[in-house]
Amino acid sequence: MPLGHIGVNVRDLARAKAYYDEFLPLVGFESFFAADDEFSYRPADGKPGTYLFFYPALEDGDYSRHRPGLQHLAFVVKTREEVDRLHAWASARGADVLHRPREFPQYGPAYYAAFWAGPDGLTLEVVCHR
Repeated sequence: MPLGHIGVNVRDLARAKAYYDEFLPLVGFESFFAADDEFSYRPADGKPGTYLFFYPALEDGDYSRHRPGLQHLAFVVKTREEVDRLHAWASARGADVLHRPREFPQYGPAYYAAFWAGPDGLTLEVVCHR
């Protein structure tokens, strides 16, 4: 069974929504619903998978992938070219790129991925397993 959903707190709900409204359709998600105090996405076209919910952070503080809690979100794409294209998409938006597209043999012989910091510093990954 896939994980049902993940909730992520963000500092600026409108800014995060604008970013994820553009990014998530590129990795196979569609809007699920949006309200004044949250927004969400689900796998597109009725596919099974994990839903993503975003909420306003109620306490101040900086995100760090090095502290306890959510370390990163990884999105599987079909081709290495998509990894390259999404890396270019993030770079064009001034993202702090943590790992340019490359193979990560420690995760398997066909693990090709790129990592960058999204809104609030949350690490985002796109990966192709082919």
